Amino acid sequence: MREVDVDAFAAELAHDAFVIDVREPDEYTAGHVPGARSTPLSALGAVLGQLPGDRSVYVICASGNRSAWAAEHLATLGVDAVSVAGGTAAWARAGRPLARGTAVRAA
Repeated sequence: MREVDVDAFAAELAHDAFVIDVREPDEYTAGHVPGARSTPLSALGAVLGQLPGDRSVYVICASGNRSAWAAEHLATLGVDAVSVAGGTAAWARAGRPLARGTAVRAA
């Protein structure tokens, strides 16, 4: 399973990285990485066909545990998935901005 820290992730995000947030909708709306698409872990299988096949998919959660599992699972299905180490908590601790509000679905 591939993993990046929040600084490397921020650099990729600046270049239009595709990001899914695998937390529950209430966690997502409370604060998420700008541009991340809400894809709760329980709905991951339903969006497989909607994930890009031509670039990396960055996976983020609260602390990195769920995203690591999701990235590993996606990788076994042929998706170029990368987990964000430390998750949204590390992103916020690094002083990076959080968006709040309605969930934007991966689809």
